[in-house]
Amino acid sequence: QYLVLATTKLSLRPDEIIQMYGRRWQIECYFKVAKQYLQFDQTQIQSYDGLCGHLAMVMLSYDILALSQRENADERTLGDLFYDYGRPLPDIEVAKALDWLLKTITGLGERFEMMTDILDTIFDEFREALPSGLVRLLGNAK
Repeated sequence: QYLVLATTKLSLRPDEIIQMYGRRWQIECYFKVAKQYLQFDQTQIQSYDGLCGHLAMVMLSYDILALSQRENADERTLGDLFYDYGRPLPDIEVAKALDWLLKTITGLGERFEMMTDILDTIFDEFREALPSGLVRLLGNAK
């Protein structure tokens, strides 16, 4: 499969041309929705201020619809962060996760020069709140 796109800007790389076309396509989709569903071109307003207000309301309505679609149906969103967010994370054992958490808290406490007796109190209270099975799995993790 291949994609054929024409441009007059010869200085652009192929990936930049595709990105520009993608942005252009979003603009075309906006105008289609604005005209068909949001009465963008069906107004009787003749004053400049009234037309600006009508345009603002159409744009706001489109933004609300686009946001709703993105949150409910569209998995795309801003950047690769959300692609990674949508991927399943590797399974990690609860004991390893708790061990990592305890080590991280210890590291933060040392970084901010917390007294060791305060950290020990925090860990003791944390362990007391855990189920006994998890405490046995953790062993002497600190």
